[in-house]
Amino acid sequence: MTSFGAFRKALPFWLSLGLVPLAALAIGQGGWTVLLLPAYAWALVTVLDLLLGRNEENPDPQTDEAELFWYRLITLAWFPVQALLIYGAIWWVAQGERGWAETIGLMFGVGVVSGTIGIVYAHELLHQRNRVERWLGDLLLATVLYSHFRTEHLLVHHSHVGTPRDAVTARYNEGFHRFFLRVLLACPGSAW
Repeated sequence: MTSFGAFRKALPFWLSLGLVPLAALAIGQGGWTVLLLPAYAWALVTVLDLLLGRNEENPDPQTDEAELFWYRLITLAWFPVQALLIYGAIWWVAQGERGWAETIGLMFGVGVVSGTIGIVYAHELLHQRNRVERWLGDLLLATVLYSHFRTEHLLVHHSHVGTPRDAVTARYNEGFHRFFLRVLLACPGSAW
């Protein structure tokens, strides 16, 4: 596959960088622009999924490492991006020039970005053999105070998926809100 063909296949992951100018706009302008982060992360990506359809093609497990370059590069580049977004937003809030609604909106938006993108990329990085990639995954999780995920996911979830011992396996007929609360409370202990 050509380099352009490989990049084209990885392009949906690179759309996460579209959040960077939106975050800069929200930090610089405030007001309604703070809503652009969750709107992009949730609404636009959902609309793109609907328009482009599902990709039901299973990747070949024997894919050459060179063809995965563009997928790996975005996960490696995300930690500095996320750190700049988080600390840039904290800097903005510390200036105290905006109202409480803008502050809450921006912090919510940064949380959406670091949760929907950062935790997903951290999960991928934690599964790599390379120590630098695993370290970047740890750093991403640390920025969202979710570091226990590495231990819980790799040592408990992978060994006990689908059993009552796995805190993140939904129980029969368990609704989302009950599941979410149970996971939040059970995972740190499960990691320990």
